[in-house]
Amino acid sequence: MKKALLNVDYTIDFVAEDGKLTCGIPGQAIEDKVVSLTKQFIENGDYVVFAIDAHEEGDAFHPEANLFPPHNIIGTVGKALYGKLATLYNEYQNKDNVYYFDKTRYSAFAGTDLELKLRERGIQEVHIIGVCTDICVLHTAIDAYNKGFDIVVHQDAVASFNQAGHEWALGHFENTLGAKVV
Repeated sequence: MKKALLNVDYTIDFVAEDGKLTCGIPGQAIEDKVVSLTKQFIENGDYVVFAIDAHEEGDAFHPEANLFPPHNIIGTVGKALYGKLATLYNEYQNKDNVYYFDKTRYSAFAGTDLELKLRERGIQEVHIIGVCTDICVLHTAIDAYNKGFDIVVHQDAVASFNQAGHEWALGHFENTLGAKVV
C-alpha cells in the first residue's frame, strides 16, 4: 500500500523554548523521532508532506485571532521548521517525493490541495506526526478519516502544550477514528 507522511507544524513557534505558541519540552523531546521518521519516509521513496501553519500579521478576521497569540506569522523566524528538521528539509527539499505547503486552518486538508496530491499518487495510508496533538494533528486526522484514508499516528512523534488534550487525542485517534497509534 502506498503511504505518505504528514509532518504537521514542527516549527520554531510551536517547539522552541521561546516560540510564540510552544509545546516546549514535550515538543523538543520528539525532535529526533520526527527527524528520523521524516528521513526514513523520504529515503524509502514515500510521499512526505510538510503542512505548515501560516498566518498574516494582524489578521483580526482569522478565527484563531481570539483563541491564541499570534504565531507562525509569514516572514518571521517563528514560521521556520525547527532544529534538525530544518536541516533535513534543506537537504531533501528538491526531491520529487517532498512537498511543503502553507495551511491557514488546523487541518492540513482545509483549503489546500493535499487530498488531490495524495489521490494522484494512489496513496491510501497517511502517517501523521508533529504538533499539536489535540489541535492541528487531530483535525488533520479527522479530515483524513472523513476522506477515507487509513491513518497511522506515531505517538512518540506528536506533542502538545496541553498534556491532557494530548492523551485524549491519542485515545480519540484509535477509538473513534480507527487509527493505528504506534
